[in-house]
Amino acid sequence: MPDIELARIAGGAVQLHDARRKRRWTVELEPFEIGVYAVTQEQMAELLGETASHPRRPATDVSWLRAVRFCNAASEWEGLDSVYTFDGEDVSWDVEADGFRLPTEAEWELACRAGSTGPHYGPLADIAWTSADGVRTPQDVGGRMPNLNGLFDTLGNVWEWCWDLLDPARYDDYRVFRGGGFADDAWSVRASTRRGGGPRMHHEDVGFRIARGAFSTPGEAQGWSELADRERAATDEPLPPGWTPRR
Repeated sequence: MPDIELARIAGGAVQLHDARRKRRWTVELEPFEIGVYAVTQEQMAELLGETASHPRRPATDVSWLRAVRFCNAASEWEGLDSVYTFDGEDVSWDVEADGFRLPTEAEWELACRAGSTGPHYGPLADIAWTSADGVRTPQDVGGRMPNLNGLFDTLGNVWEWCWDLLDPARYDDYRVFRGGGFADDAWSVRASTRRGGGPRMHHEDVGFRIARGAFSTPGEAQGWSELADRERAATDEPLPPGWTPRR
């Protein structure tokens, strides 16, 4: 498998924002590693036997479930402990395992911002492929300027899956993706924008990058908590007008 290049992120505080719930909160993160690039078609082809018609483009049309299976396969290839276990399509994260995994939403945002506080870590024309460029497909990774963490394309080009549930009280099993894509305008291509989809969903502008980092507290790590997910799913707060839950 082609090498997966990772950058070391020192950790620190990041403020997250959920616009629908009108909530802001701060998360303190331990150090972790994250991919310099999104996972490419070439890497998917080498590891999972898929076709790579454009080897250096981000792997897209990849469901969340496919992304976590890639993480386990990459861990096995490198002789690392697998992070995820499966019960059908229910996935559990062993936070003490040292293998490859999807970043948490908090990790993704801290890595993307690289110390910046605005919606972008630089001028979009320099750092991101967006609708302003008129492209109709994802572009090869690394074609625009990196952020100060040395990461390419965290904004624009393709959205990127994270581990976290989007809003379990409203969307059941939907998972978060971040960063905006090649067909999106500046409003969507922002460090704080949250969207998501079902774990089987796949689209031409959604890919992923991988992370590493093991932690000592079972059931919670890096801004994610299994208990908090259950509590959010059981919330009795009223739905916004016109809002229809998935279940």
